Amino acid sequence: MTSFSLADLDLIVRSRAATSPEESYTAKLIAAGPAKPAKKLGEEAVEAAIAAVQGDRAGLVSESADVLYHLLVVLAGAGIPLEDVMAELERRTAQGGLAEKAARRQP
Repeated sequence: MTSFSLADLDLIVRSRAATSPEESYTAKLIAAGPAKPAKKLGEEAVEAAIAAVQGDRAGLVSESADVLYHLLVVLAGAGIPLEDVMAELERRTAQGGLAEKAARRQP
């Protein structure tokens, strides 16, 4: 098991986002506006889904890494800290998924 975490990747993404677009792919994506990194995130998510359906384990691992990276780029571009997303995930774990979905349907 690796000790590298999503928080580690987030630090790298945010560091690179603060550099010149001529020096960093991350900065270049963010400088292009929110549509560019969002489009890349969508493309990578579709590729991950295809790999999952095809049973392509290596492809799914690779595409999942791309999804996580591009999600963090989208969050950085929007000024949303990873901690906000993690807090939302933590909040959601207070109850099971089916119960949480049922609670959303009640007025």
